[in-house]
Amino acid sequence: MAVFVRLKSPGGVDQLELVSADLPPPGRGEIRLQQTAIGVNSIDIYQRKGLYALPPERIPGVEAVGVIAALGPEVTGLEVGDRIAYAGAPVGAYASERNLPAWRCVKLPAGIPDEAVASAFVKGITADMLLNRVFPVGGGTTILVHSAAGGLGQLLTRWASVTGAIVIGTVGSQAKAEIARAAGASHVIIGRDADFAAAIADVTAGRGVDVAYDGVGGTTLQKTLGCVRPFGVVASIGQSAGPIPSVDVHDLGPRRSLMLARPSVMAHMNDADAYRRSAERVLAAITDGVLQVGGTAYSLQDAARAQADLEAGRTTGALYLRP
Repeated sequence: MAVFVRLKSPGGVDQLELVSADLPPPGRGEIRLQQTAIGVNSIDIYQRKGLYALPPERIPGVEAVGVIAALGPEVTGLEVGDRIAYAGAPVGAYASERNLPAWRCVKLPAGIPDEAVASAFVKGITADMLLNRVFPVGGGTTILVHSAAGGLGQLLTRWASVTGAIVIGTVGSQAKAEIARAAGASHVIIGRDADFAAAIADVTAGRGVDVAYDGVGGTTLQKTLGCVRPFGVVASIGQSAGPIPSVDVHDLGPRRSLMLARPSVMAHMNDADAYRRSAERVLAAITDGVLQVGGTAYSLQDAARAQADLEAGRTTGALYLRP
């Protein structure tokens, strides 16, 4: 019998409940996965709040690692006992076991721990999308990463700095500033109420950054527009501090000549080829030690506490659940 975390109705963490049920056999093109580590992401919170609709089963979560327990008809290239990771739709990762489309499965190298992959897979794919698809980042690029001590923020900072990019990070405390610097940030701005534009103008001699990544939302997006050079890119990738306000097109140009992106990692992962390419690069980066992010473990039954801690900013690095 499988154990699941189910959403009773959109709202707070009190709406998450633990339930159990028997799973049907895997269908055509599916596998049964016995899960060992489940990633916790901001998108899970958006699902809980009703910002993103859940399937009828109302089980959140978009990534996990596990061992294949059974194969459905017409599954090729996989075997019972294979250790795999997956990310993306269909949503429903908060479970001890589940059925999953076989094409989502990515075999894992023997040397990578389950927890390391669960802590970095979706975030790593997001970072790959942002650094390669949204705006090509490399040597000489200057980037702004908000929440640089968070799970995604650390991965973006590490990966970008390895390419030779100059990373400016923002954090909420001195302790988090040290984490951002350890991840490779060249400059760190402390305080959510800081004048980001002025600080970045000082660092860049008035030029601004080439690309800025904002997963904070709220009032931060409007402030971020003043941090980017003409013809640069602002990527809005989340709203941990509240809904993203409407942006007047005149705030983008013509004087500023900015490009505003609202990329979705779920849409990126629905492209099978893009998903495979990103997954391969992420696993290679983990193997090579490029992507390193500390993971905090919670039990599956403590999923509500994990989400509450993530939402309140009480954590650094990544979170994952143990079934």
